[in-house]
Amino acid sequence: MTAQSRAAQPAARRFKPSQEQIVFLVTLALGVGFALTLPGFGTVSNLLTLTRSVAILGILGIAMSVVVIGRGLDLSLVASMAVTSAFTLQLLQRGWPTPAALGLALALAVLIGVANGFIIAFVEVPALFTTLATGFLVFGLGRVFLLDGVITYLPDRAGGLAWVGQGSLAGVPAPVLAFALAALAVHLLMSRTAVGRFIYAHGDNAEAARLTGIAVRPLTMAEYALSSTIGFAAGLVMAASTASMNTQVINSTLIFDVILVVVLGGVSLVGGRGSVISVLAGTALIGTLLNGMTILDLDNNVQNIVKGGVLLGAIMLDNRLHPRDEETARQGD
Repeated sequence: MTAQSRAAQPAARRFKPSQEQIVFLVTLALGVGFALTLPGFGTVSNLLTLTRSVAILGILGIAMSVVVIGRGLDLSLVASMAVTSAFTLQLLQRGWPTPAALGLALALAVLIGVANGFIIAFVEVPALFTTLATGFLVFGLGRVFLLDGVITYLPDRAGGLAWVGQGSLAGVPAPVLAFALAALAVHLLMSRTAVGRFIYAHGDNAEAARLTGIAVRPLTMAEYALSSTIGFAAGLVMAASTASMNTQVINSTLIFDVILVVVLGGVSLVGGRGSVISVLAGTALIGTLLNGMTILDLDNNVQNIVKGGVLLGAIMLDNRLHPRDEETARQGD
């Protein structure tokens, strides 16, 4: 090996793009391609529609990323979001003050997350099965004991809450502001606090984190409680945007779209890797792709094929970039 080739190697490593950078570049190329070939894609009104629509998906992606970084998974996220936000609207319909309604529904969201974390951490049921079961459980119990119907509407007197989904500030839609606020808050939590460092350590190697003194089981409960809390915020934005909450959203592909956003952006299913920037990258790409397919008026089945292919490719890429080592296998993953 020549001296020149040895000198070139570090430079090549320095300029090796990350998964987030690759996804952002693909998004840019896809956006330019759609703008040149699809009538109406590049208009201001469509771009505002795109940003509004991806804001809720992005907030849910941020919620999911917290547990995935901690080597978990929350398939109950959409059910929790739908039931708690619909519960808020129903309390408002019954005359409850807005702060009281929000507080009680938030407590319910936290309780769901804590229950998930308790079963996973203390009963040691895998996250996949736990959250799949609790998702159906929350949906069923909510429909039977908390809600009067499939769709719950936002009362007219809740104008302040309606602004969260329909208002704007300096031309920026309120849902986008909510997404930005959630992204900033979680970014600061994960990058600037001890709790964030503990979550990364937990996801990277749970046994090593335990040996260093981190209370892994309570931390797991905190991760799922935070996920449910952020999901509740996403539900409020969704309900305010449409002035209603249709709990049948649990039967949609939304939870898979959320996982797609998280994994595609670079949050590893192995745990311990990824960031809010990863979620932003995945949200931008999937939002652009979904918007383009909508303008093309593609059949839902075709859209599901495309999303399924992209998700499978993202999981294969994650497995390639972050292979499951012997330590991972010993931890039951």
